[in-house]
Amino acid sequence: MVLRVTKLCCPTEANLIRKALADMKEILHLDFDFIRKELVLVHRGVDRRTIIAALRTVDMEPDPEERDAAPGMDQSRSLSLPPAVSRREWRVTAFAGVIASAAEILVWSGVDERSPWIAGLALVSILAGGLGTLKRGWIALRHLSLNIHFLMSLAVLGAMAIGQWPEAAMVIFLFSLAERIEALSMDRARHAVRELMSLAPETVTVQNEDGGWETVNASTVAVGCLARVKPGERIALDGLVASGRSDVDQAPITGESVPVTKETGHPLYAGSINGLGVLEYRITADFKHSTLARIIDTVQEAQAKRAPMQRFVDQFARYYTPAVVVIAGVIAAAPPLLFDAPFATWFYNALVMLVVACPCALVISTPVTVVSGLAAGARRGILIKGGLYLEQAHGLKAIALDKTGTLTHGRLEMTDFVVLGERNRDQLLRLAASLEAHSEHPVAAAITAAWGKERPLLHVRHFEALVGRGARGTVSGEVHHIGNHRLLEELGLCRPEVEAILLPLEQDEKTVVILASSSEPLAIIAVSDRLRETTPEAIRALHDLGLAVTMLTGDNAATAQAIARHAGIPEARAELLPEEKWRAIEELIRQHGVVGMVGDGINDAPALARASIGFAMGGAATDAALETADVVIMNDDLRKIGEFVRLGRATRRVLWQNIVLALGIKGFFLVLAGLGLATLWMAVLADMGTSLLVIFNGRRLLRFGAG
Repeated sequence: MVLRVTKLCCPTEANLIRKALADMKEILHLDFDFIRKELVLVHRGVDRRTIIAALRTVDMEPDPEERDAAPGMDQSRSLSLPPAVSRREWRVTAFAGVIASAAEILVWSGVDERSPWIAGLALVSILAGGLGTLKRGWIALRHLSLNIHFLMSLAVLGAMAIGQWPEAAMVIFLFSLAERIEALSMDRARHAVRELMSLAPETVTVQNEDGGWETVNASTVAVGCLARVKPGERIALDGLVASGRSDVDQAPITGESVPVTKETGHPLYAGSINGLGVLEYRITADFKHSTLARIIDTVQEAQAKRAPMQRFVDQFARYYTPAVVVIAGVIAAAPPLLFDAPFATWFYNALVMLVVACPCALVISTPVTVVSGLAAGARRGILIKGGLYLEQAHGLKAIALDKTGTLTHGRLEMTDFVVLGERNRDQLLRLAASLEAHSEHPVAAAITAAWGKERPLLHVRHFEALVGRGARGTVSGEVHHIGNHRLLEELGLCRPEVEAILLPLEQDEKTVVILASSSEPLAIIAVSDRLRETTPEAIRALHDLGLAVTMLTGDNAATAQAIARHAGIPEARAELLPEEKWRAIEELIRQHGVVGMVGDGINDAPALARASIGFAMGGAATDAALETADVVIMNDDLRKIGEFVRLGRATRRVLWQNIVLALGIKGFFLVLAGLGLATLWMAVLADMGTSLLVIFNGRRLLRFGAG
């Protein structure tokens, strides 16, 4: 069961909810998502109304709307929250601040702080701006929860009891103001994820049954419909281009900095921005299953999973708060009892310590930092499936990479076309493509693609496939052959000048075919699965980050060594079966510790699963990649692996910065409180100011890589 609780802001409310539901044995597990303000319950047949009734006792009644059984699946509702602070709340807080300030000014001007006028002003300020805090403090007392609202209420009532009316009013005002600002800060962290949802427009122009075009709600459009996108418009749904040509900015989805040219047959992703052309495209995924929707689902689910640092902080806070409460009790009681010191003074110091001690800043710092890192990755086309992997990135020592589809494009392409003699290149390429158009071999497909699918071919008669050698056919009354080195030798056409061209191409591990007439060779064609243009740069970046890089491939050793040499990879292991790749990852883990594996998400599944972090290439087009990998590179750009490592290291630094800030500032003020040098309003500023500081520091990750 997933319940939206709009008052759920930090561990203070979470502890109250735990106490309220503690007696329900049917509840097996509770989890809290402060970013989405959701309470997740794993239970065994407990009644929803019973849970709601229990939550009402701690003023945590959930929204009345039903939710799905799994968190994070309903993006529209999961991301749509009311404003963190209403205008009325701002007006009330401002009024309380003015009255509290007036009381302070009167005291500074010489009026006795215990006079009825000062007490009256302070009481008006406290009732206007602090009733909510006092109410929650009473609820906390009833449930024996030592939260910030109880501690703040105790501090205010204690200050009133010893006659410090202006300070009591100022404390409750500062606390209310800081809570409002903290709520706004959390709201901005929440907006980082919500911004992803705003990328896709709500409407789409589709062709109706009459052949006309109409604009409809994108959520109502079915797979298979024909849609149209005009220049400058955002693409609403995933699809394949049916007609038209345009440059499309895919940066919001894949992180590519340069627009990609799209034409017939090319994929389009929801959230991308069309350029100057008009495109018609066939819908391939509905609104809930678009690439953008899957990204949002994954980011939301990932940020709800606790990273190791977050689990450590939660455990630390569980023991930290009671320990500080005990110390505060000693401070309040020991000096008066042992040294006959004034009770009011040391009771006040103990109140200051209790206010400072609240662990909210410490506990809230980790989820804000992690969600900022996840959102920063998603903006750059790096889809990370949990804070665990983001945090593990700092310890990554080695990367293993598959070859086909990872280091290379994953398809054969024509790389060389050498004309023999004084013939026309285009005419020979057309002849070769005409012969190969009758074959389904991958080499044939590469040659026909090089000529172009839309360009006319020559008529071929008496076509015959020659198994293991190539093919032949009659064109314009003359027999022509296209095939490998062996076929050329059989025809008796293998001459020294041809061998001189063939040998370097074959040594470069390219597949070579020869186009020949019945009397002489006409052209030499080489095809290969080309290295991605960005691969050498990506490998250099990994080396610069201090990572050991290894290639794991099922291809033959000669090809593997050639690709590794061009890519700059020092070690290549070839002719590996899937289980052998798994064992290779095992060996690398024993050798280096934390190891990443980069593959296609399907054939490399065992190795991806065994690696500390599994990276899948091509997530924008592959459902399986999202399911098998821990991190998905949305645009097949290997340079994103280095970016992920840098983002992970930055996240780790910010996490430790926040922990040191939270503990350091609180430790300093706890010492001041113990020495009697801190005041209540200083304690409020220390507590809430620290919370704001760690939130703003965590949100710096949203600017990762900017500029």
